[in-house]
Amino acid sequence: MKILGFESSCDETGVALVEADHHGPPRLLAEALYSQIDMHAAYGGVVPELASRDHIRRALPLAREVLAQADCTLAEVDLVAYTRGPGLAGALLVGAGIAVALAAALGKPALGIHHLEGHLLSPFLGEAAPQFPFVALLVSGGHTQLMQVDGVGDYRLLGETIDDAAGEAFDKSAKLLDLGYPGGPALSRLASQGNPAAYALPRPLLHNGNLDFSFAGLKTAVMTQARKLGPAMSDQMRADLAASTQAAIVDVLVAKSLRALKDSGTQRLVVAGGVGANLRLREKLNAGAAKLGARVYYPPLALCTDNGAMIALAAALRWQRGLAPLETDGAFDIRPRWPLAELTSTSA
Repeated sequence: MKILGFESSCDETGVALVEADHHGPPRLLAEALYSQIDMHAAYGGVVPELASRDHIRRALPLAREVLAQADCTLAEVDLVAYTRGPGLAGALLVGAGIAVALAAALGKPALGIHHLEGHLLSPFLGEAAPQFPFVALLVSGGHTQLMQVDGVGDYRLLGETIDDAAGEAFDKSAKLLDLGYPGGPALSRLASQGNPAAYALPRPLLHNGNLDFSFAGLKTAVMTQARKLGPAMSDQMRADLAASTQAAIVDVLVAKSLRALKDSGTQRLVVAGGVGANLRLREKLNAGAAKLGARVYYPPLALCTDNGAMIALAAALRWQRGLAPLETDGAFDIRPRWPLAELTSTSA
């Protein structure tokens, strides 16, 4: 079974080809990704209409590139998968429309995949794949969630953000420090030059006893501190504030994740999503998990951000387990808002 996957939920167009059978883990044959960062940088954030138009331009050329890399023809593709949601409505429509039209032209089925399920399962593309059950920390874009994962399609929400997500806290804090777009990676780079204890920033909900998150108050504290420093803020002060901000975010993510591990009784933690590439987060999680006799699993660094490989992989894992209702009539829909906890072992 060869699965061609399309990801177009926001500002990256991803296409990948995965091969699967019923006897082993799926294999990534080829993947290609186009990021719209340079285009959106001029506006300081993603412009949905521009994102949708660019997906139209990129999707099919990327598909040709992937097929060429894998030395595979379109006729050999058995299933076309696409991101059904959540994400920007226009961007999702582009990817879904192209994928379903391509599947119809080939006479092959199409399958819509949950974007966060793709992230959740992406560590299965790593050299050391986790086993079920595990706890998952999803830190992707506007999502910060802890999930209990007992199998493909078997997810239970343990806690989530009640306002800003971790990625939003990174990006909004970076904007307050005039670090440009995309802000999160820029703040992390600058933080490596600063003192994480320089400014006493809050750790929201750190000791409240549950597994929910809140980062809006931290953003406000960063804004207040930046205003106090004002024009007198030196480069070192800026780096110190970036480091203190990153430390506050990481401390909360680590504490809640380790608490979820203890509560669940499992010894495996999966971390997925763009923030999962943060090196300080990885360092702290690895150290904390080791003290509990647990292990942390990540996707390959190149697959932490949105990509087609995770969509094709999720489709492959669902197909292997008989959870994929494959559509062949050319009909499709999208779900810009779609809680991951709604997925069950009997629905897609």
